[in-house]
Amino acid sequence: MDHVRWLERPNLTRPVLLAAFEGWNDAGEAATTAVRYLRDRWGAHRVATIDPEEFFDFTSTRPQVRLRNGTTREIVWPANELWSASLATEGRDVVMIIGSEPQLKWRTFCGELVDAARELDVELVVVLGALLADVAHTRPVRVTGAAASPELVGRSGLVRSQYEGPTGIVGVLHDALARAEIPSASLWASVPHYVGATQSPKAALALIERTARLIDVPVVTADLAQLAVDYERQVDEVVAADDDAVAYIRRLEEDADREGLELRSGEELAAELQQFLRDQGD
Repeated sequence: MDHVRWLERPNLTRPVLLAAFEGWNDAGEAATTAVRYLRDRWGAHRVATIDPEEFFDFTSTRPQVRLRNGTTREIVWPANELWSASLATEGRDVVMIIGSEPQLKWRTFCGELVDAARELDVELVVVLGALLADVAHTRPVRVTGAAASPELVGRSGLVRSQYEGPTGIVGVLHDALARAEIPSASLWASVPHYVGATQSPKAALALIERTARLIDVPVVTADLAQLAVDYERQVDEVVAADDDAVAYIRRLEEDADREGLELRSGEELAAELQQFLRDQGD
């Protein structure tokens, strides 16, 4: 692990690793919002960082200059950090990776994450993502789950991914984990494309609820649920000023109700996700 800088090496009980990356995999910032919420809710502390030097093009993702105490200048580099939380009452601990999708040396980067997972004896890796889709903000968020391991397929609605086409760091990480024989799953939330640039607490909440079921750990989310209600109300107010937008969203709602999205199989949702990602390749 040449690029992982350990601040401490925690002793963990049956750890699960949750991961989310800003960028292509994070529509509406839903995935990173979800993992940061769990980090704060569970009182996690930082245990390691990954040196960004080898993994980022700093002309594309530029470091930031900030003032400390109003006088001292410091450089803040793109970060990928590991956090650890002890959930003693649930009989397991959680490790979280939060950061930005790197631009360079993906295989090396994922190898570092795999080594860190081995170092911590991680039992399962769950990677969260979010994509833009033709869905209405007024309907329940669709969350699609996939896994490669036969033991995980069928658990909490997970399916075996049949996707072929361009991928992001999430796909490369799953491949590296599979080669290392570390069980992994991915959960993807659909975010309305017409508000894709807006942070979506509603999609983040859906990811958290699905994650909690998958790893069998309850999470109190009342404050995030209120933010999700406020988000939907605010989008309603913006959309109401545009008759074309109102008509368009009504069509999306009718499609969702007609198709019975809440009753559709995981295979159907996975196929929809795969088609969306193929379209992005154009």
